[in-house]
Amino acid sequence: MLHTRIHTRVLLVAVFMTAAAFINGAKAQQEESYVGELGFTAGGAHYFGDLNTRAAIKATKAAVGIYYRKYFNDYVGARVHFRAMQLGFSDVYNTNEFERRRNLSFNTNVYELAVQGDFNFFRFEPGSDEYRFSPYLTLGASAFHFNPYAYYNNQKYFLQPMKTEGQGSSRFPDRKPYQLFSYAYLIGGGVKYNLNRRLNLGLEVLFRFAQTDYIDDVSTTYAGIDLFPTKPDGSSTLAAILQDRSTATGAPIGERGRQRGNSRDKDQFATLELTLGILFTSYRCKF
Repeated sequence: MLHTRIHTRVLLVAVFMTAAAFINGAKAQQEESYVGELGFTAGGAHYFGDLNTRAAIKATKAAVGIYYRKYFNDYVGARVHFRAMQLGFSDVYNTNEFERRRNLSFNTNVYELAVQGDFNFFRFEPGSDEYRFSPYLTLGASAFHFNPYAYYNNQKYFLQPMKTEGQGSSRFPDRKPYQLFSYAYLIGGGVKYNLNRRLNLGLEVLFRFAQTDYIDDVSTTYAGIDLFPTKPDGSSTLAAILQDRSTATGAPIGERGRQRGNSRDKDQFATLELTLGILFTSYRCKF
């Protein structure tokens, strides 16, 4: 009889523990997990290249974006990021005598679609008091569209159709008309802070190594004024005027073969943006 009572109590304890384990397991399976983030970015963009050889920060322009980040765990994520920005620069910002005499300038809108991998330095767990801040490294690649233009007599003119360095001419068979689509390799970093269970706030700087040297329409040497025939009335064409703007600062310098840009280095650009992310959750098991 005594054994029977003991067996009964042991059985009840076992059933209770099994039930408790099952309930706890069920709760664990339903634990809230952060799986994604829809975010918005705003900040500034800056160009570096043939017109800005000293990496001067003197022509920051607007940049905005939208992204979706997928979380794989508390340290690693990947995102798709679309940005619209403006770039531009002018030789009036330069102190070098040749560059100031060159007197070139450009502006362009850039539309970029990037794929980036984000790697947190610290464990980052939204909703946690202990793991709500982390610096991170981001790497990736992007495809972007650009179309440089310049102003003459307050009128806006796109430069690629002007073939300002003799692209596509028989004189320079190696100079093909450049494409308005290109790609870039991205590297950057930032910091992010979890405001609450639904919002992340961050600051990110991102540098691009573009694979084109014509974001600014400047790359090689002057083609020579004789490559740009005059109009029937003897006046200069827009292409002839825009390929050499040095006449505004003195005698023209655009003789054939004289350096206009530096084709050995591709153009680059960077962004500095504030980020605001809206978090998405699921009730799947956490990693």
